[in-house]
Amino acid sequence: MRALVIHHDHLSPAGPVGDRISQLGYEIDELTVVPAERYESPGVRFDFPDPAGYDLIVVLGAPWSVYDRASVAPWIDGELELLRTAYAADLPVLGICFGAQALATALGGSVGAAPRHEIGWTPVESDVPALIPAGPWFQWHFDRFTVPPGALELARSEVGPQAFRAGRALGVQFHPELDEATLLQWLDGGGRREARAHGEDPDLLLTETRARHEESRQRAYDLVDAFLAQVAGVAADPAADGREQAA
Repeated sequence: MRALVIHHDHLSPAGPVGDRISQLGYEIDELTVVPAERYESPGVRFDFPDPAGYDLIVVLGAPWSVYDRASVAPWIDGELELLRTAYAADLPVLGICFGAQALATALGGSVGAAPRHEIGWTPVESDVPALIPAGPWFQWHFDRFTVPPGALELARSEVGPQAFRAGRALGVQFHPELDEATLLQWLDGGGRREARAHGEDPDLLLTETRARHEESRQRAYDLVDAFLAQVAGVAADPAADGREQAA
């Protein structure tokens, strides 16, 4: 089995989500759209692969907005086309934060500025806790999506939708892939300044993330497992539990 994991920037690894996918027996191909040297000017050209050669597509977050054409125009249309193609081919897709917003856009929804930011560990209201537990989940975003026509909203917060399902595709606004190492990269890459500008204490964010390490990692594993079983309809690998214990 092959999984395509799309990173939009060098600061956003797949973390425990990628770990779990690997534990479940997937061979992962990782692509980074914007190289480190273009982080401040992300308008690069990028050729996305044909998703037909993969069994799973995972699209991660990004510090930009789907609708910010000045920043993402050279590549966002190619990504939206990849998502439409994967959806039409009935391939399992997991979109996270920016990835969920791109998935919503590709399927006919929209993305716009949220009424306020969400930064930090936040519970969500879930209609399907066996698939989307209430959390808390880590959030860092300033936009929100509308659920595409025909899709089903699964979870929400006061700011907007937090999860939706469309066929074998799942989009989540929060960051199940977030761990301490990733948060440190975000903070060192400009996140400390951004957090403080929005009234958040970056040191408290890091302390809570460190304290939640075990529970948040397991919650990410459970989300991946539930997504594959309940949305993608993929049977679990019986050897996965052994690999998890060895991790």
